Amino acid sequence: MNAPVVDPVAPGPPRTAPVGGPGSRLEVGSSAAFTLALLSLTLLLHLLVLSGVSHARDQAVLYDAFRADVAGGFVPVGPTAPVGAPVALLTIPAIDVAEVVVEGTASGDLRAGPGHRRDTVLPGQVGVSVVQGRAVTFGGPFARLDELAVGDTVEVVGAQGRQRLAVTGLRRAGDPLPGPLADGEARLTLVTAATDTALGRLSTGEVLYVDTSTVPVDGEGFAAPGGVPSAVPAGEKPQHVDTAALPLLALQLGGVCVAVVAIALLRRRVAGALVWVVSAPVVLALSWATADSAARLLPNLL
Repeated sequence: MNAPVVDPVAPGPPRTAPVGGPGSRLEVGSSAAFTLALLSLTLLLHLLVLSGVSHARDQAVLYDAFRADVAGGFVPVGPTAPVGAPVALLTIPAIDVAEVVVEGTASGDLRAGPGHRRDTVLPGQVGVSVVQGRAVTFGGPFARLDELAVGDTVEVVGAQGRQRLAVTGLRRAGDPLPGPLADGEARLTLVTAATDTALGRLSTGEVLYVDTSTVPVDGEGFAAPGGVPSAVPAGEKPQHVDTAALPLLALQLGGVCVAVVAIALLRRRVAGALVWVVSAPVVLALSWATADSAARLLPNLL
C-alpha cells in the first residue's frame, strides 16, 4: 500500500501579523493619515465653501422667522433679546448686502449672520449700535465693507420701523473716533476683519469699522429703552474666539481617534476596499462635526 504523497511546498493556513507588530503599526499609521487628510480637507471646505451653504440656509430660516415676528409684533425693542434671535434686517445696496441681524456676537452666533453687540442699543435707535459680521467664512456677509464710501445708504428694519442711515467714514485701529452724538442721532457701526485679500483676513487681527448715521438722512432715531448691559464677555468682542466649543471639540477629536483604531482593526479582517466604503461616511460625518466646532475657535470676524 502506497503512503500518501505530501507536497512539501503546499501553503499552510494563513498567518496574521502579531498585534503591535510592524503590520499593525503600518495599518494604524495609514488609517490615521487617511483620517487626518479627510479631516483637513473637510475643515478647509467647510470654512470656505460649505459654511456659506449653512449661512444661506440659516438666513432663509431667520428671514421667515423675522417676517412672522414683525407681523405679530414680536420683534424685540430692547434693551436685550434672546441670543440668536433675529432683531433687524440690514440692507446695504451699494455692496448687495441683505442680511438678518441676530442677537449676539460670539463666534457661534455669527455663523448665522451679522450679530448685534449686546452692550449697545438696537440698530436704528438713538445712540450707538454695533453690528459685527464675518469677512470670509459662513458667507462672508461683510466681505465688501471696505468698498463703501461716504454717503452710501444703509437701511435697517426693526421692531420700531424702517430707518435710513448714511456712511460717514471708514476707520481702523488708531484712526480718529467719530465725534459726539447729536440730539436724536442714531449711529450704527459695522465691524469686520480688515485686509486687502480674503487669504489675508484669515491671518490678521486688524478690524475695519464703518460708521453710519441718521444725520442728515432721517435725522431722528427711534427711542431706545434703558437697561442696556454695560459690557459683554470677551468672546463677543471683535476678533475673539468662542472657547465654549472646546469641550465638544475634544469629544469629537476623541471620536476621530476611535475611528482610526476601528479602521485599522477592520483592515485586518475585511478587504481593504470594503473598509473604506464602510468607514468613509462615518469619518466624513465626524470630520464635518469637528470642523463645525473648530470654526467656533477661529476669531469671530473671519
